[in-house]
Amino acid sequence: MYNKFVDFRWNDWNLAKCEKHGVAPADAQYVVERAKSPFPRRIDQGKLLVWGPGTSGQYLQVIYLLDPGGTSFIIHAMPLNDRQIGQLRRRQR
Repeated sequence: MYNKFVDFRWNDWNLAKCEKHGVAPADAQYVVERAKSPFPRRIDQGKLLVWGPGTSGQYLQVIYLLDPGGTSFIIHAMPLNDRQIGQLRRRQR
């Protein structure tokens, strides 16, 4: 389900989605590449969800799809709120 050496596919649409929430594409990729259990989690319509810290230390939520060739297409990235960060830290103990 998950390959740490996957390529990412970017276009104007998903770059704008990251920018809208103040997330650098490199941070979103970092979170996906370094997902720790219980992530990535499958959610609706083949989407995968990951929570984790980006390169800046900011905790992020990233939702992405895997293309047929294994390329990751990020469709959503935004900072976690305080409650979500607490949930993540409890899971990682």
